[in-house]
Amino acid sequence: MSILEIKDLHATVETPEGTKEILKGVDLTIKAGETHAIMGPNGSGKSTLAYAIAGHPKYEITSGSVTLDGEDVLEMSVDERARAGLFLAMQYPVEVPGVTVSNFLRTAKTAIDGEAPALRTWVKDMKGAMADLRMDPVFAERNVNEGFSGGEKKRHEILQMQLLKPGIAILDETDSGLDVDALRIVSEGVNRAKENTEVGIMLITHYTRILQYVKPDFVHVFVNGRVAEQGGPELAERLESEGYDRYLTPSA
Repeated sequence: MSILEIKDLHATVETPEGTKEILKGVDLTIKAGETHAIMGPNGSGKSTLAYAIAGHPKYEITSGSVTLDGEDVLEMSVDERARAGLFLAMQYPVEVPGVTVSNFLRTAKTAIDGEAPALRTWVKDMKGAMADLRMDPVFAERNVNEGFSGGEKKRHEILQMQLLKPGIAILDETDSGLDVDALRIVSEGVNRAKENTEVGIMLITHYTRILQYVKPDFVHVFVNGRVAEQGGPELAERLESEGYDRYLTPSA
């Protein structure tokens, strides 16, 4: 049962104007089987939080801690974080020319598990997961994200999550750019992964529409680099009707 604990996390990034602090003391705990929705306006630091946890070199952690099952995540390399059970579904998935989806997924699974999955079982699992996500089998032999639509890229991210079975999954605006049908299919994939593996989910989003399909246990309002308020699903409903104005004060 994985537990991700973030305590008083501060992080900076270099900008043309100099060093800028983005995360300003984030406290958050996510346990296996829980879904935490991180909601907030543009520029509040939500994606920075995701990438800082994942180990993006652009962001420098200046203080605070991140642990996964008691182990210091910040001392781990990016690949060590993945093997420890962290997964990041990117807001803007990158293209990887020359690497097919099937090779990419099996190589990733082998790296995380320390041994290659049995080929017959793997092919069955991959085909089943792709069918669940309404992905044409031909995608397995296409290069990773090359020529994929926005919705296809997001389905591929969820396909990775289903097959790699992380302990904690960070989904960075997985709903952005999706039409209604794609949103429902992607959401079903998230729910399926949660039911099958008890993964803990950090779901970063601006809007409540994905929360109609992926029901959060906790909602956190993220403003100016920190959690400004937290509550249950009713908090998301209030944000839908009121927006973020109450948090956007000079002292926020």
